[in-house]
Amino acid sequence: MEIKAIEYEFTICKVRDLANIDFDDEFFFIGRTDEENSLVCRTDRIPDNVVEREDGWGAFRIQDKLDFSLIGVLSRISSVLADHNIGIFVISTFNTDYILTKAEDFQNALKALEKAGYKIS
Repeated sequence: MEIKAIEYEFTICKVRDLANIDFDDEFFFIGRTDEENSLVCRTDRIPDNVVEREDGWGAFRIQDKLDFSLIGVLSRISSVLADHNIGIFVISTFNTDYILTKAEDFQNALKALEKAGYKIS
């Protein structure tokens, strides 16, 4: 399975509302519940209505389009990273999964996955 590193640094944040989000940006993820509005975006694109934020995340994605019937894809990746004491934040889209690690762990995460048999691009 191929893993593609994404070149940007990301921030995970909570925003007051969705009004100031750049919906034309290449990478951003929104989660909205009855308790919060969450945003994951490039660190250089953070809107000005942030309530809380956690900077310093690197991201990669599973390059293949994942069929919904596949089982254990994230489990295997998270196990490899957990064995190396690397925490993750995961975002799933219709096509695939995005895995974020703290920036200081990012290169070690890619090396661990490569050693475990994943192709890194």
